[in-house]
Amino acid sequence: MPKNPESLPGPAGAVPGPAPEGLDARLVVDRGTFRLDVALTAAPGDVVALLGPNGAGKTTALRALAGLAPLTAGHLRLDGAELHRTPPESRPVGVVFQDYLLFPHLTALDNVAFGPRCRGAGKAEARARAAAWLDRMGLAEHAGTRPRHLSGGQAQRVALARALATHPRLLLLDEPLAALDARTRLEVRAQLRRHLAAFEAVAVLVTHDPLDAMVLADRLVVVERGRIVQEGTPSDIARHPRTGYIAQLVGLNLYRGQADGHTVRLDAGPAVSTTEDLSGPAFVAFPPGAVTLYRDRPTGSSARNLWRCAVAGLETHGDQIRAELTGELSLAADLTTVAAAELDLHPGAPVWAAVKATQTHAYPA
Repeated sequence: MPKNPESLPGPAGAVPGPAPEGLDARLVVDRGTFRLDVALTAAPGDVVALLGPNGAGKTTALRALAGLAPLTAGHLRLDGAELHRTPPESRPVGVVFQDYLLFPHLTALDNVAFGPRCRGAGKAEARARAAAWLDRMGLAEHAGTRPRHLSGGQAQRVALARALATHPRLLLLDEPLAALDARTRLEVRAQLRRHLAAFEAVAVLVTHDPLDAMVLADRLVVVERGRIVQEGTPSDIARHPRTGYIAQLVGLNLYRGQADGHTVRLDAGPAVSTTEDLSGPAFVAFPPGAVTLYRDRPTGSSARNLWRCAVAGLETHGDQIRAELTGELSLAADLTTVAAAELDLHPGAPVWAAVKATQTHAYPA
């Protein structure tokens, strides 16, 4: 019976190479009717963001990496060492929880010193290390402050300092900006980006916010129903979404169909003219801002894509109005408040939607 190739001995006298650095994991966790099965790899210095809708398995994956959810199968290796049988408290892993979970009875300094103390550092050494981290986070003057007197942004930085003070080889961040208000979030996001850029080990970020993921991560891993549906750089995923969830995240209308030259005949709907020349299964996408609406069928429009629709709903979207349309093609269209008023848009109103071929983007499915 052939052996597992991973267990085969090397050539006689061969010297084992250095253990591979970074994260190599296949996380399989069974929870009743839900099964998580995702593979993650990352090199030191990489920041990986796990994105997905509620219930996709992001937090389960993070808990498995931290040792808080046992693996049903698979493996978890960090810098070549097997971690999945190592107790959570013994792993070289730092965690920043969504609600930070700072100890309310301890000062910021002692919160940060807690990690080094648990790893065997003496009290003086741990407090000195904590003071250095608070200074690096711009919080030296808050060393003696207890969590209830810290702002949300300050508490987030204390939690990050506490995680980093143990010199982890894997840093896990669970929705690290979710508890912050919009103004604080902008500032803390920029600070967190600087700290992650300087972090020399692997960082894994769980978030539902596409902006956090795009700004903070080098690579996105999108999880739906416990499986990876797409992964790549933020720019690649923004340009080539492969599911409706991802298209919604990056603000695109997305369809799948069969391409024949410059036409993609949709699986459920009409054909779409594009500038790309493709053949076979394909996606076609365009932003809501590329859609022009008319109350009557246009006669002078140069758009090659024209569909008869009806307004299903209207909502404010930034400084514009987003119209959700149904009919020959279901799509979203963005227009100014003035344009919406001039068109007298309201739920049920008939409209014609036009999109130029030059504003669509088609790519292989």
